[in-house]
Amino acid sequence: MIILIILGIILAINSAILACWAYFLICITRSISRSPKLEWSANYRIKSKPKVSIIVPARNEEETILKCLQSLLSQDYDNYEVIVIDDSSTDKTLQIISEISKEHRNLIVVKAPPRPDDWVGKNWACFQGFQKSSREILLFTDADTVHKSDVLTSAVNTMIHEELDALTLVPKLLCYDIFTKFTLPVLSVFLHSRYSPLRVNNPKNRIGYFFGSFYLITRKAYEQIGTHEKVRQELVEDGALGRKVKEEGLKLRLVRGEGYIEALWARDPHSLWHALRRIIIPLHTQQKKSALMVTAAVFFILFEPLLILPSLLYFANYQYGEFLLTVNLLTILLILTCTIVQAHFGLSQKSIYGLGFPLGCTVVTFCFLISAFYSKGKRVIKWRDRDYVLDAKQHPFHI
Repeated sequence: MIILIILGIILAINSAILACWAYFLICITRSISRSPKLEWSANYRIKSKPKVSIIVPARNEEETILKCLQSLLSQDYDNYEVIVIDDSSTDKTLQIISEISKEHRNLIVVKAPPRPDDWVGKNWACFQGFQKSSREILLFTDADTVHKSDVLTSAVNTMIHEELDALTLVPKLLCYDIFTKFTLPVLSVFLHSRYSPLRVNNPKNRIGYFFGSFYLITRKAYEQIGTHEKVRQELVEDGALGRKVKEEGLKLRLVRGEGYIEALWARDPHSLWHALRRIIIPLHTQQKKSALMVTAAVFFILFEPLLILPSLLYFANYQYGEFLLTVNLLTILLILTCTIVQAHFGLSQKSIYGLGFPLGCTVVTFCFLISAFYSKGKRVIKWRDRDYVLDAKQHPFHI
């Protein structure tokens, strides 16, 4: 009798998990098929080209900064400046950008002054770039992003034609190690479901989001939302800025731009782990109860179907056992389908990386669980070779 009750509870839980994955599959397929692409707007023509300041924060980017700047300096747009801010790099980043600036008059090199304790490094660098800028439209991009030569023209034309205050592009995300390639499809199923262009572009929806690799914003709108100073303590500053754009009632558009920009998401398993913790730990410290509920949900949605499978094989001959096993196998099949669809159509990766979902589910689940435990002690987050500790008010400070 007790076994039947337990099997009944497990059946109810797994049926709910199955429904969740069916919902995710509907969300991502709908988003992938209906989300606007920059290619659709590339033929817009505008009478005049507004001036654009491209702001590039860089810290220890000697391996990527050259390709990034070469792509930006090769734009077919003829009315822009590139401002590169060296954020206290300890490698050859400053040397590389200084050499390039000798050959390009529209490249401005800024060495960021010492950062105040209550600022996150990247936010401080972006703010310094803004203060040096002189143009009416601002483009913020990361130093590990490579741009197609007509991306600025296409994006500005779209922005002006649709009378937008801000425009951000979904990049093609690059990753080189197998752990990241297997983890990214799993993680992006969740992110794509919540931050789909269909949701962000809906003016009735309060959800706003910027991709740090490419977001255009008018100078007026940027100042209206309070600049990077308003989000100076945010570790995920691009998402925070996107939210503020929607909160101010400004017109934001999120467009798929995988054919125009490529961005490096994580460089190795170590940076993958810290990238995940950068997202998750602030959630635990700022909204502890909600975060614990999210952690439990993530565990059940991602890991429970895999964890419980061996036991279900044992109980297959019990009443409800065979049906429960069928539900479990269908759930695993749906997870596999979601990750393959996301890998191939959402991330432009090989479909085979969706097959690694057991590893991806394990990495994401354990990061949530460890972050929940970790947030009870000294809350230190490592990002871009800096350590940030969250104070009693849950704000990050450098140590």
